[in-house]
Order: sequence, then structure tokens, then C-alpha cells
Amino acid sequence: MSRQSKIIYFIISILFFIFFDIFCTDFILKSRFDFLENPLFDLIYVQNKGAAFSIFENSQIFLIVFAILAMLLILVYGIRNIEKFSTVAVFWCSMLLAGIGSNLYERINFGFVRDFIMLKFVDFPIFNLSDIFITIGVSALVVLIVKNKYLKK
Repeated sequence: MSRQSKIIYFIISILFFIFFDIFCTDFILKSRFDFLENPLFDLIYVQNKGAAFSIFENSQIFLIVFAILAMLLILVYGIRNIEKFSTVAVFWCSMLLAGIGSNLYERINFGFVRDFIMLKFVDFPIFNLSDIFITIGVSALVVLIVKNKYLKK
């Protein structure tokens, strides 16, 4: 895949994940939560004014600036080095950026992040789709980095 194709794929993937996240979150929060009963999780709406595990609670300006800087660093690094990235790495990187971007959108638009997924089988903080995107994106990129380092040796 050419550099230009990878950049287009990167941008389209980021936009897709952001719109998917916003659409699903709005749909879930506008419904009455009774459409999906299951043994794994509950849907409970919480306004999170902090970051993960509510750290930096009520530090909106700091969290907004931090998210913007993180996104810019990842975007610049990603676009500058996109030739070295596999298509899979571009996908996971776009998922990570979309998660950060979606949380940033909510923090700017609402003054908080809308969390709503509560796991039933473990005591864990309530989270949202953006958090899932961030976790999966980071985890997949770490696996790819470790795998590439291992394969080089």
C-alpha cells in the first residue's frame, strides 16, 4: 500500500471510529437501557469529570490539553513514519486516536465524559466505547511492537 493510500486509510479509519462511537453512545444513552439484558454487563449512565479511574477529577482544561497534545504527537509520528507501519498497525493506531478524540469531543462538548458500561463479573470502574478503543488500540500496538522486536532478533 502506498504512503498516500495509508494516510487516507488512517484518516478514514479515525473518522469511522469516532462517528461509530458517538452514534452508539447517543443511541445507547437515548434508549431506556432495557433493550439489552445480559449476565456480563449493565448499562448505567455516569458523568465522568476525570480521566481513567476518575483521576484528575474536575481538571477539564488539563485533560483537554493533554488529549490534544497526545493526539497531535501520535498523528504527527504516525504520518511521518507511515511507510514503516503495516496496514494492521495503522488500523490499531487509528482506533487509539479515535478513542482519545471521542473522549476529547465529549469533554469539550459536555464538560465530562459519558460512561455507561458496568461489568457485572468484576469490580471495575464504569467506562465507555472510547475507553475500549483506547485500551484495544494501545494493547494491539504494544503486541505489534514486541512482536516486531522479537522477529528482528
